[in-house]
Amino acid sequence: MSVMRQVPDQGEIAGPIPREFAAIMRPELPSLLKEMAAEIVAAIPEYGHLLEGPNSRVIRFGIEQSIASFVDRVAAPTATTSLRDDLCRRFGRYEAYEGRSLDNLQAAYRIGCQVALRRVRAVGRRYNLSAGFMLTFADALFAYMGDLAELSREGYVQALAELGEEPDNRRRRLLRRILGGTAVARSALAELAEHCAWRLPDEVTMVALAPGTRPRRQALDADMLQDLADPEPHLLVPGPWTEERRACIEEALGGCRAAVGLTTGLGEAADSLRWARHTLALAGSDATAGESLLLSEDRLLSLWLLGDPALADQMAAKYLAPLGALTPTQQARLVDTLRLWLTTRGTAAQIAEQLGVHPQTVRYRMRILERAFGQQLVHPDERFATEIALRALHLRDGGAPARARAPRRPAGPRAPKAQKTAKAPDKR
Repeated sequence: MSVMRQVPDQGEIAGPIPREFAAIMRPELPSLLKEMAAEIVAAIPEYGHLLEGPNSRVIRFGIEQSIASFVDRVAAPTATTSLRDDLCRRFGRYEAYEGRSLDNLQAAYRIGCQVALRRVRAVGRRYNLSAGFMLTFADALFAYMGDLAELSREGYVQALAELGEEPDNRRRRLLRRILGGTAVARSALAELAEHCAWRLPDEVTMVALAPGTRPRRQALDADMLQDLADPEPHLLVPGPWTEERRACIEEALGGCRAAVGLTTGLGEAADSLRWARHTLALAGSDATAGESLLLSEDRLLSLWLLGDPALADQMAAKYLAPLGALTPTQQARLVDTLRLWLTTRGTAAQIAEQLGVHPQTVRYRMRILERAFGQQLVHPDERFATEIALRALHLRDGGAPARARAPRRPAGPRAPKAQKTAKAPDKR
């Protein structure tokens, strides 16, 4: 072909790669990209979700630019590589944010280089290219791969500096493996922990930090694992929660908000973190919202009753349906009265004292409630479910009196006919 007139024939001494070679390689790029991606995923399975996930277009574009840039430099040695350089640095930054070392990314570059070299050898046989040319091409390709790896390293180091972390991210990788949610053999974790010089504990306590929190690392105990690059930063404390651990973390936080999960076995660390994050989320409506370090252990009832807000709403809709015909104000008064009666089983005078009303008002409300709910307040299971619904509403409102809003009607069957909907007005 005419485009190959300047490509060395067999036996010629190899020189720079002829620019015309770019015209031969360009049609190979789409299939070459697919082959590279397939072999990279086969060798590095954790990259599979990246090439299929929400950022797959950007990642594939980056790989494509890395390949195309090499061909462009063959065609025009002075062509700019600014876009490629930026993408390679981003790859390195991403690895840092994910808590991985550069090993996988460098391995991916090597695999891509090997696939490209294999393709060029096939093209070389097709066009009868010289052995000297192939050696020149291989040297140029491996030098190019070195450039890509160095650019990614620059991005990686820059990201670590911004995060205030050391280049060795093996501990963060270990933490993510522990929290991965999939069964991991303890022997595999032990091996990874050994590489991190970290003793694998039987029990752990997770600490969830408010987003954007950056604790003082030097104040944290050396055996705490940490992932501060996560959008929801967190720490792993080996063993149970102690006053010494509290003092250490409070000093590191400097007043920033955090929540401590329950102590669990190593395999249930993800549960501890989930409870800690839920405790942190509930802190906004918690009566002790002024605290900087919250303990899930002190809020077990709230964690349970408010663990599924949508389900709590459904329970309220079902078990408070007998009050549906009343005004919001009447509902609020009756809900508070019923909640106190179910939880305290106090006398009318005792309930009245807590509500700040006359005992006769409490008796009047109780007559309305008994007519409205009927057997629901007698049957043990239904009475318990009603109390749970009321407690959940009370906790969600931060312990304040019930908000004046009508409970939604359940989508399922209507309340039994024995239960009459309350219609009487509430009198003080």
